[in-house]
Amino acid sequence: MKLRYYVLRRLLLSVLVLLGVCIITFTLARIVPSNPAMMWVGSHPTAEQIARARQELGLNEPLHIQFFIYMAHMLRGDFGVSIRTHDEVLHDIAAFLPASLELILSGMALSLIIGIPSGVISALKRDKPTDHVTRLSSVIGVSIFTPWLGIMLQLIFFRWLGVLPVGDRIDTEISLTHPINVVTGFYLIDSLISGNLIAFQSVAVHLILPAVTLAAFPIGLITRMTRSTMVDVLEEDYIRTARSYGLSERVIAYKYALKNAIGPTITVLALTFAYSLVETFLIENVFNWPGLGRYAALSIISLDYPAVMGIAIVIALVYVLLNLAVDIVQAYLDPRIRLE
Repeated sequence: MKLRYYVLRRLLLSVLVLLGVCIITFTLARIVPSNPAMMWVGSHPTAEQIARARQELGLNEPLHIQFFIYMAHMLRGDFGVSIRTHDEVLHDIAAFLPASLELILSGMALSLIIGIPSGVISALKRDKPTDHVTRLSSVIGVSIFTPWLGIMLQLIFFRWLGVLPVGDRIDTEISLTHPINVVTGFYLIDSLISGNLIAFQSVAVHLILPAVTLAAFPIGLITRMTRSTMVDVLEEDYIRTARSYGLSERVIAYKYALKNAIGPTITVLALTFAYSLVETFLIENVFNWPGLGRYAALSIISLDYPAVMGIAIVIALVYVLLNLAVDIVQAYLDPRIRLE
């Protein structure tokens, strides 16, 4: 099968997945017992106000008509208006997403810095104590319940040691005395752009515990994947040849073996990013992080179905696009995949 036909097939499947997500999310949002019109109007509404709100929100139409109307608006970039904030859902998502992305990217960077070297060392020290400790640590990392880990880290580093903050994105006092000029929404970048080093330090310190918590699963996964592929590559003939030439193990491992073993790890990393986008919802609530996870939690509690649907569709879109990108890259590098 030619690459373009494979890509076209994957695109069609991705569209079907997104359509299925929209149908399921829309149906669940509508069958949950609630009165969106009453929440839209506010406290102590009159019957006339509720009826007018139902008309404005399109709730008087049959369910299938509501779905088609929603899909038509969504295809134009209109995800509706949040019942809780009365702002456009896309505007709210754009406002809260940078905080989540900053946390996710920090966690993923930490995962790469720790996971890949750990996997390499574990492969080089195969069946030795270092390998056993690394493998055990990686199993714990992928098995541990992330919110529990966050709470334990708060207990240790905030309650007992008092060296790191318990939550939030920046100290309240510093946010008042040294406010960040928001440009990108990434506080680390914005504070550096403006030369606000005091705010940068506060943001960096607040980022440590949630980033470490988020990185626990990817570190374990990347370590295991890197070790597995490195073990196979280190058995190849060209590695034995390099050793016979007297090259150091460090050069062989990082210059020759890792270059050929890193492919599957990069694939896992792309999918782990999408996983982290969902995992951060729990972590943000543990650390009171003002990102998309907090916004989603408040929207679910208040039965704000336009916001819940918007978040679900955006997350599904990111996940599908990352899967599609990985499939295309793999098909380009390995033509055998196109025949499956």
